Amino acid sequence: MQFAAMILSNAEISPGYWRIRLTAPPEFALAKPGQFVMARVSDGIDPLLRRPLAIFNIGTRMSVKNSGSAPLWFEMLYKVVGKGTTLLSARRENDAVNILGPLGNGFDTGGDGEEKLLVGGGIGLAPLYLLAMALVKRQSPVRLFAGGRARGDLLCLADFEAIGVECHSATEDGSFGSRGLVTAVLNHHLDALKGKAALYACGPDGMLRALAKIAAERALPCQVSLEGRMACGVGACLGCVASGKKHSPQTPDYRCICSEGPVFESSELAWEV
Repeated sequence: MQFAAMILSNAEISPGYWRIRLTAPPEFALAKPGQFVMARVSDGIDPLLRRPLAIFNIGTRMSVKNSGSAPLWFEMLYKVVGKGTTLLSARRENDAVNILGPLGNGFDTGGDGEEKLLVGGGIGLAPLYLLAMALVKRQSPVRLFAGGRARGDLLCLADFEAIGVECHSATEDGSFGSRGLVTAVLNHHLDALKGKAALYACGPDGMLRALAKIAAERALPCQVSLEGRMACGVGACLGCVASGKKHSPQTPDYRCICSEGPVFESSELAWEV
């Protein structure tokens, strides 16, 4: 769908990180965890391209004047890193933002009887909350492993805890949780785990690369949500591709992140090219 969304709130929740809530049509309720939207951040042609943003949460507002309606809203997290996100952070309540979405393929919530281990780094936590909500509703044991350089990179942990997710954290500077990488905390948990587990992740490429290795060594299913420099968001421009597991200079194997992903099984990708 393409629609005009009205901003309900747009606030900085941590230095450089913002949380925006916008209105959405009823059909948006069908969005799946891991899907994203393409947002037009300017009313002009500069910047020309939309910005891809993961869907963080979806909900309904209280009815207005006892009309009986329950308007839909959705939220996104974003980090101000350039002109586009700077312009988005300047938007205020009641401003309109043109949205294209929901787009892409989301997470498969998998089977029952296994721990669901979510791993996120920085803004990579954005697509994991909607997934956590879906998993909690299935009464699966859900644990979040959140990592970042410092405390300010660990976003919305209270939101995860409020829905019953057990949160583990690590920061490289030791300002919150364990000192070091979040993959070390995850490995410690897996060493003590007695039972099956499934991994879900989004974050920096280095973290996903390490996680794919852990999953392969331990024979665990692992889904990763990739970030890419998307121009169209629908697979037309082929500007955002990742190397598939069969990729080589002789036999190219590329996967379009926006249309085939952004969620992939880690075993389907080539992590060392």
